[in-house]
Amino acid sequence: MAKVPRSLAGRTVAITGGARGIGRATAAALLAQGARVAIGDIEAQLAEQTASELGSGAIGLPLDVTDRESFAQFLNEVEEQLGPLDILINNAGIMPIGPFTQESDPIADRMIDINLRGLIYGTKLALERFLPRHTGHLVQIASAAGKIGFAGGVTYSATKHAVVGLSEGLRSELRDTGVDISVVMPVVVHTELGSGLPETRSFKAVEPEEVAAAIVEALQTGRFEVYVPKSMAGLVRFSALMPRRFMEFLGRVLKGDQVLTQPDHSARAAYERRMERTVSQPSAQPASTETDPALAAEPADEPAKVA
Repeated sequence: MAKVPRSLAGRTVAITGGARGIGRATAAALLAQGARVAIGDIEAQLAEQTASELGSGAIGLPLDVTDRESFAQFLNEVEEQLGPLDILINNAGIMPIGPFTQESDPIADRMIDINLRGLIYGTKLALERFLPRHTGHLVQIASAAGKIGFAGGVTYSATKHAVVGLSEGLRSELRDTGVDISVVMPVVVHTELGSGLPETRSFKAVEPEEVAAAIVEALQTGRFEVYVPKSMAGLVRFSALMPRRFMEFLGRVLKGDQVLTQPDHSARAAYERRMERTVSQPSAQPASTETDPALAAEPADEPAKVA
């Protein structure tokens, strides 16, 4: 007999990088389920605007995921306004793309700080609340690039592999604690972050609402591995069984190796400018995720971004 989906009505949810893209779509989907949602974003005004547009049950708060104190203050404020935290969705992330050797150290550092260190901060702070109560759910937004490395997004892929590895290890540590964890791995998503990325025969872009629906389903069922689309699960398992040379050949035939190496920079211009500011002024600029933002290492020859 199939399990009855868990109700999300009345649950308190915090979403990082929630002002746009996947974060916003997820907030809307959870509000529709009756949850109370806090949208955290380094762009505090945009977070408040998004919450206002989404309506009753949502609040927008400032959050810099790379600052542990800021993250702690964010979660404290969430609990003060909405009640004890039930769910944390670590969604904030950026994705600069371009040849690895042309990637500056500040870009690499910023990716690691937002995509990984910030997620670690949030995870630890949420567990301080969840473990004593023997309940709670962590949702880590990783990427298909957390299972398959992509040229043009080498450091990005490394951070997402780290998120997957962290989640797998933590799943073992959390066994029998009453705390659940899910890791979400989308392909390219139609957001500002995914703008200008080519669609290939192997990777068709999805909508942020599809990712949001998968997150809701994971919260209702407790599923650990969440691929968007679900067909990615089969591809990942198939690739693990086949010789590496064959899979690399298949990737070239299907042009999967071009997803991050052949972006349309004119279509990505707005996102890349925003990400450049994020790197040059880390304490004052946006670090919001969509499947993960894309920034360019060299404005003319960089790849774009995958989920």
